[in-house]
Amino acid sequence: MTDSVRIAGVEVTRLRAMAAREAKRYAAARPKTRAALDAGAGAYLGDVPMHWMRDWPMPFPMLVKRAEGARLTDVDGFRIDDFCLGDTGSMFGHSPAPVARAIRRQARRGLTYMLPTETALEAGALLNRRFGPYRWQIATTATDANRFALRVARAVTGRPKVLVFNGCYHGTVDDTMIELRDGHTHARQGLVGQVEDLSLVAEAVEFNDLSAVEAALAKGDIAAILTEPVMTNSCMVLPQAGFHDGLRTLSRRYGALLIIDETHTISSGLGGYSRVHSLSPDIFVAGKCVAGGMPTAVWGMTDEVAARFAEYDAHRPSGHSGMGTTLSANPMQFACLKANLAEVMTPEAYAHMEKGAERLSAGLRRVIEAHRAPWHVVRVGARVEFICAPGPLTNGAEAAAAHQPELEAAIHTALLNRGSLIAPFHNMMLVSPVTRKRQIDRLIAAFDEILTELF
Repeated sequence: MTDSVRIAGVEVTRLRAMAAREAKRYAAARPKTRAALDAGAGAYLGDVPMHWMRDWPMPFPMLVKRAEGARLTDVDGFRIDDFCLGDTGSMFGHSPAPVARAIRRQARRGLTYMLPTETALEAGALLNRRFGPYRWQIATTATDANRFALRVARAVTGRPKVLVFNGCYHGTVDDTMIELRDGHTHARQGLVGQVEDLSLVAEAVEFNDLSAVEAALAKGDIAAILTEPVMTNSCMVLPQAGFHDGLRTLSRRYGALLIIDETHTISSGLGGYSRVHSLSPDIFVAGKCVAGGMPTAVWGMTDEVAARFAEYDAHRPSGHSGMGTTLSANPMQFACLKANLAEVMTPEAYAHMEKGAERLSAGLRRVIEAHRAPWHVVRVGARVEFICAPGPLTNGAEAAAAHQPELEAAIHTALLNRGSLIAPFHNMMLVSPVTRKRQIDRLIAAFDEILTELF
């Protein structure tokens, strides 16, 4: 490579010099973290308790000592403004006070016993108030909720396939681990231990392409369309005008269910993107932050789908349904769910989040424009991303091509060294109800400092 080579407008030599310096700065500042990892990480496969903890761009993981509000403190004593917020799991802030109180109360009453409680009934009413009238079930993760929703869709339609969008994210549901290559559906490259032909149970088309959606549905073997309202967990892609109306119309025309996964887009506003934009899914899914950080997911079906499933269920052979896990719908989940829905996920909270996210997105745009970087910023409610490519993006293929891993990794580490943490897998930032203006302004100032050097 020569000095003239650029990545997203940035000279490679300049980028790599900054990346090396920032990595060295991070490592030198954290001797306690390094010593603790050397002493204790060997018990874990790959030295971390979950493999994606290696995907942070720093030379070695940061060990968190405490999290409170919108701030982390690591074992070396650094206080970090947290805009990752557990990749949405702590979107309402770390340990919201009503949720923390609910945990303490329920801990004295038992953690799990495979029976409902009065609190569970109260939480059900709150779910309907927040998200709309559905017949609810509780899972531990949105992956499980999506998996169970697909079983219902296949049961009531008698069809084998799910239609998803190229580059989609729905947790680790096997059926969604597909991609388009040369116009055909294939299992995603890199899947561990994959042996089944996923094209037998799933089909992928590009987001925002209603003609491709109709062509897939017309084959008659699609049980459900499973989609996020906005493509996330990549470079964020917004729906074009009329796309969601088209999905609803086409799904009804061809007899497929429409499943909306709001696990990330719950940032969009009170009730999620579906409530804010008047979408009408047959099955609604949300997870991560819905119970304030306690591992919980919810999935609900309309009365019509519930009636169809009840008819199916009444006539199926007895035996395991393939849905449900022992610790799901435990009383601790309901205690947290009730507290979060009633006292944390409020109109006032979302108003604060929206205002702060607009401040953040406007600040990032100003910096990008000032440095004439060929980048853009996208916001969905409290969720903000800067993308190191021109925009807007229209589908998953464009989102994949817009990723600049080397550049993004350097920026992430440089931001952390300046006191701001953003999501590790892409350039996502969340504003919580407890995020303060000065935290937002510090992030914008750090971003400006970094781009000043890069450009």
